[in-house]
Amino acid sequence: MEFNTICVHGSSHSYDKTGSVSVPIFQTATFAHPGVGQSTGYDYSRVQNPTREYLEETMARLEQGKEALAFSSGMAAISAVMELFSPGDRIIASDDLYGGSRRLFENINVKNGLSFDFVNTSDLALVEAAIRPETKALFVETPTNPMMQVTDIAAAARLSRKHSLRLIVDNTFLTPYFQKPLTLGADIVIHSGTKYLGGHNDTLAGFLVASDPELCERLRFIYKTTGACLSPFDSWLLIRGIKTLPLRMEKQQESAQAIARWLCGRKEIRKVFYPGLPDHPDYELSKRQTSGFGAMISFETDGRETAERMLNRVSLIRFAESLGGVETLLTYPMLQTHADVPKEEREAKGINERLLRLSVGVEDADDLIEDLTQALKEE
Repeated sequence: MEFNTICVHGSSHSYDKTGSVSVPIFQTATFAHPGVGQSTGYDYSRVQNPTREYLEETMARLEQGKEALAFSSGMAAISAVMELFSPGDRIIASDDLYGGSRRLFENINVKNGLSFDFVNTSDLALVEAAIRPETKALFVETPTNPMMQVTDIAAAARLSRKHSLRLIVDNTFLTPYFQKPLTLGADIVIHSGTKYLGGHNDTLAGFLVASDPELCERLRFIYKTTGACLSPFDSWLLIRGIKTLPLRMEKQQESAQAIARWLCGRKEIRKVFYPGLPDHPDYELSKRQTSGFGAMISFETDGRETAERMLNRVSLIRFAESLGGVETLLTYPMLQTHADVPKEEREAKGINERLLRLSVGVEDADDLIEDLTQALKEE
């Protein structure tokens, strides 16, 4: 079955005998037993729920994995992955990383005995140089948030196998519509389902997807034990959102490409970070390992005054955190998503007072460009 069809029809499992076209919402905490020693297959919604199960089976098919787990947020999913490791283990992670992931690693996981080495994972020579006997995993975002650096997933997978590391890939920015890390050798794929998968800025969700049966079993045990599962209603919102994922991703990418080219021609913009631009250093790699460039753009203005003027004056575009929804959002990483990253490290990566991040929605590109134009005008 083709990708678009899976998005619409999801799991092949039927949970309804009425003929309802929409998947039912099993809004229940518990399930009655037919008798002693008997079960319907469902006992308690923390362990499993039919609505969530339908969503998980859909995600596993889209990522071409064996099993998917739906969490209450992307951070809950990452937290569960960290439970695979033991005190004393080290993890190599992208040095350009979502600030929430960095906060989790450095404030929670370190307290529990894990150690982290942050390196530029687009340079695998640096990654290999950072590997120690106690290193157990490589954690990458690709493209990274917010500097849009791209890691060669297949090469990273070969390196990980060479050193017996687990390769964990955050695929939030591109979704399985444009990139399938498991097919390139990754062990675990992470998503913030809040973003493109949900697609409407109206729910929180996270996913883990894996292919190895033993790894899936371990993750499922962590999942049902720690309990950060997605609610039935939120599961239904994700099922609904995924139905239009291909349509949204295509429209958002089309507009992002037009906006990225327009930004390149503005005198107020010093640099545009978008893998779909031919002058991006990872353009050729992106063409090889993905079927699209996505709709996330970061750009550096000519000064803090320009950046703040844009944030204060956009009207159709909203000044807000998050990304991937139908509405276009403009974010100030320095003060929002990456505020907890130490200033010296943040600025060394280019996350400074001049940098803005744009999540392009499904509005007409001409309307978005008009809004950006008026926001750039000096008073």
